[in-house]
Amino acid sequence: MAQQHLEPPTDSPAGPMSGDALAGYLRAQATEFLRSLRQHRENGTDAGTTARAKQRTESRAESRDVSRAGENGSGESIDAARALRRSARRISGTLHTFRPLLDAEWSEGMRPELAWLSGTLAREHAYAARLERLIGALNRLSGAAGFPAHAGQDTGAPAKGSLTVGAAKAGALLDRQLTLARTRAHSAALQALGSSRFHAVADSVAVLASEVPLTPAATTADLRPLAAAATDRLTDAVAALPLVTAGHPYNAEALVHGLSADTAPHPQDAPWHQVRLLLRLHRYACEVLYGEGAPIDVRLLRAGQALNRHRDAAEAAAAAASAARTPRIAPATAYALGVLHADQRHEVEAARFAFQQNWQKETVRTP
Repeated sequence: MAQQHLEPPTDSPAGPMSGDALAGYLRAQATEFLRSLRQHRENGTDAGTTARAKQRTESRAESRDVSRAGENGSGESIDAARALRRSARRISGTLHTFRPLLDAEWSEGMRPELAWLSGTLAREHAYAARLERLIGALNRLSGAAGFPAHAGQDTGAPAKGSLTVGAAKAGALLDRQLTLARTRAHSAALQALGSSRFHAVADSVAVLASEVPLTPAATTADLRPLAAAATDRLTDAVAALPLVTAGHPYNAEALVHGLSADTAPHPQDAPWHQVRLLLRLHRYACEVLYGEGAPIDVRLLRAGQALNRHRDAAEAAAAAASAARTPRIAPATAYALGVLHADQRHEVEAARFAFQQNWQKETVRTP
């Protein structure tokens, strides 16, 4: 299959882009990080909450209490945490792409700390979204009434009033496991935000907001070759994907490992996850070069959305498989989890097909 190349925006700068653009972008993201942190603290996360969270036990009843507390938290706090993760990802990704123009010791020390922070803050939301996805899929597969995605739609078939016994028990098992995981992630996030490690990261970002440690050569260096290298890594990774297989609506090989006792991630997923990360780095590099006014590449936007759905479905399938390995569950429960796992793996294939269709399209940009 011919390799699809990414084209730069038609209104890209004619002259070299120096380190000043890189410094300005990093300062802006550091300022956004600090603003989000201040907003997050003002809306409910403090050291006292951290101390109380550490004292909670992990029983099922108390796990639900913590989850409800998170659900009932202010929307401002949730938005602030999301903005905090977004800024951390952009700073870390930019340090990776343009690392030859930054102080090596400082950059290599900051990147893993920002990745730790972003990952820690993302887990609670990820578990909640995964549970919602799996319960919704169980409702859909069982034909239960009230499934949100089909509300107001006439499917032409009579809706069942409730889940089957196996599906109901599977949903209860998933709810227990993922709610507990979400509780632990919630406590871990609170502890992380009160830790000395986090305060060291925040101090480093505060320094970054006023002073970017560029190398002496960065003042005259052109940023575009480094951004082009990030684009090349993306196109090379996409070229290595089995896009021919993804272009067909069914991939039988995707279920070969479905009954494996190995708990490792599905062997087909890793290259697609890597493309998703490289696409993100490419997008951040474009933000550095062209700023907020750069035109949006609709093809890449939709490809990124497909890769997000791919990751969510793959992780949901892994959660269903993990639940199915629970000892002494009823055969009907195991069967429902197996159907759910297969359904999510088919969602993975659908996301790959959507990515393949979008990637092969010609570039379309919005003004």
